Formats: sequence, C-alpha cells, structure tokens
Amino acid sequence: MAGKNRLSGWLRRGADSASGSARGFDQSSVRGFDRDFARPAKETRASRSRDARQALVTAHRDELITAAAGAGLPLAPAAYPDGYGCSCDRIGCPIPGLHPVSLAWQTQASTEAEQVGQWLRTQPLANFVTATGITHDVLDVPAEAGRLALERLTADSATLGPVAAQGEGRLLFFTATRGTPADEDEWWPCQLDCHPETADEHPGIRWHCRGSYVLLPPARLPSGETVSWLEGHGPDLPLPDPLPVLAILSDACAQFGYETESESMAWGR
Repeated sequence: MAGKNRLSGWLRRGADSASGSARGFDQSSVRGFDRDFARPAKETRASRSRDARQALVTAHRDELITAAAGAGLPLAPAAYPDGYGCSCDRIGCPIPGLHPVSLAWQTQASTEAEQVGQWLRTQPLANFVTATGITHDVLDVPAEAGRLALERLTADSATLGPVAAQGEGRLLFFTATRGTPADEDEWWPCQLDCHPETADEHPGIRWHCRGSYVLLPPARLPSGETVSWLEGHGPDLPLPDPLPVLAILSDACAQFGYETESESMAWGR
C-alpha cells in the first residue's frame, strides 16, 4: 500500500509538474509570439498603410507637377519639411521646405517632360517651385484681401487666371510676366519684387517676378498645410496682364490696412 501511495504521489507530482510546464510554456509562448510575431505584424500593416498613403500622395504630386509644367510654368525641385526642420543640409535653415534644392534653380528651371519626369522619379518627397519672371509673374497677397478681390477678378475674364492658396495665410495670383524692358534702366528693384525669404518684411502685396519663385501645389509647408489650386483656377487658365490684377489686389489690401507704398513705383515698369 505504501508503495502504491508513493507511486500515486509520484504520478501526481509528475502530472502537476507537466501541467505547470505546460502552463509555463503556454504563457511564455504567447508572450514570445506576441513579441516576436504579432507586434511586427502590426508594424508591417502600419508600414504598408503608410506606404499606401505615401504612394497616393506621390501620385497626386506627380500629376499636379506634370500639369503645371505642361501649362508652361518652369519648375525646379525644392526642399521639403523634415520633422521640425528642413530636408536640406543647412543647419537651422530659416525657411525649411520653402526653397529650391539647387543654388542654380533659375537656370535649372524647366518645363521639359523628360527632365520633370526624372526629378519626380529620383526625388519622391521633394516640393517644387516655379521660377517667376520667365513666362509668368505671381502676385502674392494676404488671403483675406485675396478673397475680397477674387469675386471682382473672376467677373472680368481679362483678369481671370490661375490662383493658388499657400496654406490659409496667402493667395497666389498667377499673371503674365512683364518681361525684360528694352531699357534695362527701367528695370529697377522695388519692394513689390519680393523673394520668398523677405516675407516678414513685406506682409502686404508681394510681386514675384525676375529672380524670384513660389511653391507649386501640392507643396508641403512647415505648418503642415499645403499649397493648392483654388477650384476652377488651375494652371490651365490663360495668364492675365499683371497691372489690372495688381490694381484690384491693391484696393483689396488697402481695405485691410496693408501698406502698398511701392505701388506708385510699380506702375512705372
């Protein structure tokens, strides 16, 4: 009997030990599976989702940039916001994501389909700028003044042209360029001929012409906003003469108290 009890005890201990081992195995296996397989699977799904979103963004960007080049807007690759900074190599870049990649952007700017296609393929995250003063100028105004002027501009087919929103703060009115006058002395710099880096100095009307540029849709801004064409005002519209557009925008800016002290100088172009 004693032997039988000992045998029963041994069997019970063996069963308990096996049960404990099984329980230990199950728990560690689940934890290991979750750690080694389940979580990477979630990360893989998230990565695939991000990749899909990026593919859609890239396709949208490529379509818009190709259309802008096809409309005759010379363009060049630009930097893009990267985290809290800029994709360029400049430490403490003052205008992250708002400037061309190359210092030779003016001569680099192109509408050639092959060149544009190569940039799109090799720089999938890049913003793009369009060089002004070659085929077109851009009148850049505060959004509130631009919206006020827009109804008047669209009512007159002669002043109807492409218009883009730069985030919620500015509207960009694309016009024909004034070109280079026969007398170079007539082409003097004025405060309306603004480079993007001078935005804080000229919060009212800013006239981008020779030597300047603006971001093209769908460029991403450091604020998280984007540049976008207003509905019905895409790059396929004809470019109006800048002076009638300037007059209307100047009136709208004046109503909001934006100074246009350089306006009288600009008429002498």
